[in-house]
Amino acid sequence: MFEPDFWKDKFNSKNIVKEKKIYEDLIGSFDRSNNKLRELVELNQLALEEENFDIQKEVLQNIKNLEKLVKKNEIKCFLSNETDSLDCYIEIHAGAGGTESQDWADMLRRMYLKWSDSKKFKTELISEHKGEEAGIKSSTIQIQGDYVFGWLKKESGIHRLVRISPFDSGARRHTSFASVWVYPVLDENISVDILEKDLRIDTYRSSGAGGQHVNTTDSAVRITHLPTKIVVQCQNERSQHKNKETCMNMLKARLYDFEIKKKEKENLNTESSKSEIGWGHQIRSYVLQPYQLVKDNRTNFESSSPEKILNGEIDDFLEQSLYQIK
Repeated sequence: MFEPDFWKDKFNSKNIVKEKKIYEDLIGSFDRSNNKLRELVELNQLALEEENFDIQKEVLQNIKNLEKLVKKNEIKCFLSNETDSLDCYIEIHAGAGGTESQDWADMLRRMYLKWSDSKKFKTELISEHKGEEAGIKSSTIQIQGDYVFGWLKKESGIHRLVRISPFDSGARRHTSFASVWVYPVLDENISVDILEKDLRIDTYRSSGAGGQHVNTTDSAVRITHLPTKIVVQCQNERSQHKNKETCMNMLKARLYDFEIKKKEKENLNTESSKSEIGWGHQIRSYVLQPYQLVKDNRTNFESSSPEKILNGEIDDFLEQSLYQIK
């Protein structure tokens, strides 16, 4: 199947095998769909001859299910950009509003973790800054799996929540905002030059998970890229060296994404998206009270089941956003 020296380059061979599996899955699904369609055509013809309306209904339902499968495979064919097949980081920041927004940021993080679990993707907590009473002020997670960045790249933006606050004794309705930023975990095929003089590196005491040792040493690392003001941080390892290495990988990914956005003439950059977490930059609204609705402001796709969406059932929203890619 492969040349004798194929496996000598472990990194390249791993990527090729991964890509090969994806194409094999697509071709296999296409063949199965074709076979299923032929079977349904024959079954429908038989049902028409026998005037069996029950079988006709069954055939119609099977065709609808087959259409959904074909649509999912069509979406996968859209994921052809250089970075679409890569893993990704998701960075979440609470907006103004204290506990309300911090709880909302935590709900969003849980939504993406639930979605990842449903796909059997691997997740890792990179950094976390907890809120004073509940939720998180900010957090970064890494998700590993087939075409993760391609699926989630359109989730970047401001997410708005409307609900009766569980923290308000007066049971009043509150509106909360949180920003989501998705960027790829770069592999060795993509190089980004970073000058040491452009960096400010700070260490601090971790406040996240990892045991008492993490919390009593300056193992957490924060790196600021001075020309762009991009900031990355990591506290998930006990080793300051490992946290710094993770930070540098994140920074490379952020800078690459930053340049891509500039080339695409997108007006939103990392820092403006963080500093303007409010009404004017929403991509999706989640309304829990007085009615239930989740609506994407870019595609106008909506769902009346916010509970399912917040439990990670976001595939329909992801697919609709991919159809919007120009």
